[in-house]
Amino acid sequence: MLIAAIIAFCILLFLVAILFPRMSRKMERGGDAPLGVGQRAASEAPGPFGRWLQKPFGKSRKAVHKSGSAGRRTRSKLPL
Repeated sequence: MLIAAIIAFCILLFLVAILFPRMSRKMERGGDAPLGVGQRAASEAPGPFGRWLQKPFGKSRKAVHKSGSAGRRTRSKLPL
């Protein structure tokens, strides 16, 4: 369920970044905040278990940032 929510958010962020590039930065930070909290909380687990638990949150944060920047890059290439 969480994976589907991240994918849906990335698609929505990509579309918003194409249509409204400035607004997409705020939306990107809004999606990054809960993932950052989850990553920090998961890293508190002892030993290698903490690194393993924080990895999905880090990958999701990376996906959110990539989809936002890809939308803004696409916008700059459009003949608008």
